[in-house]
Amino acid sequence: MAHLHKQQNLCYVTLFVALTIIYASKAVEVNFHQNYKVVWGNHHVFFLQNGREVQLSIDKTSGAGFGSKLNYASGFFQMRIKIPNKDSRGVVTAFYLTSTAYEHIGAKHDEIDFEFLGNNGKPYTLQTNVFANDEGGREQRHSLWFDPSIDFHIYGVLWNQHQIVFYVDGIPIRVFKNNSKVGVSFPSQQMRVTASIWNGEPWASNGKRIDWKQAPFTAHFQGFNIHGCQTLNRNKHVCYSPHLWWNDHKHWQLNPQQQKAYEDVRKKHLLYDYCSDRGELHKECQIN
Repeated sequence: MAHLHKQQNLCYVTLFVALTIIYASKAVEVNFHQNYKVVWGNHHVFFLQNGREVQLSIDKTSGAGFGSKLNYASGFFQMRIKIPNKDSRGVVTAFYLTSTAYEHIGAKHDEIDFEFLGNNGKPYTLQTNVFANDEGGREQRHSLWFDPSIDFHIYGVLWNQHQIVFYVDGIPIRVFKNNSKVGVSFPSQQMRVTASIWNGEPWASNGKRIDWKQAPFTAHFQGFNIHGCQTLNRNKHVCYSPHLWWNDHKHWQLNPQQQKAYEDVRKKHLLYDYCSDRGELHKECQIN
């Protein structure tokens, strides 16, 4: 069995190198304050390594969160994250895109989520979700093939007008296609890049209470570069240009190598898919 686990890990490492090389070549390490600002829980935010790492903590009084200074309408957004290493059931560590710009005039909500549902034993569960035009309920949950509380791992979202792809260490784990032509809502509002740690009980803890005796719970974030199209003072349709690398034709669908990795993850690590029990509520489930 140990030999099989080593083979599997080697397979994932090989895929990681192959699939992320195009993104790694574009990565630029920047200080947190260049692209982000603290949004809430100021006293629970700590800066490390001259602002190249941020720790968010939560106790009984508060959690914390930060967001990008600007809004974006397309791009490839990623961050290196390490979640709390205690029994943190009920504590949610999140990295997501969320619309905010037009809420004051009644615009409906768009959001693209990564959410760790606490750390309550293996396998560790990562939930993803897509909200479009205020329609959510599109949860998928995956087990992870590593312990996300021991070291940093890379979580990324490719978002263009053709698809949304969720990546873990460069491996695609979820694809949400743009099927708006057949009546499926697709995120189209400008969005802010956000990260947070918050109290998700009882939803994220299967009805159990957070063990506050173990607080504070801390999550760490690195990699504050943003490869996205800013919408400040210009029409968002500029952000759909094929001259932006994440909108290039090769990012309209997975390549054969990515498709194989994606299918492998679905087979081995997909724990729950909303289409399995709520498919009649979502037209994309019939299309897929």
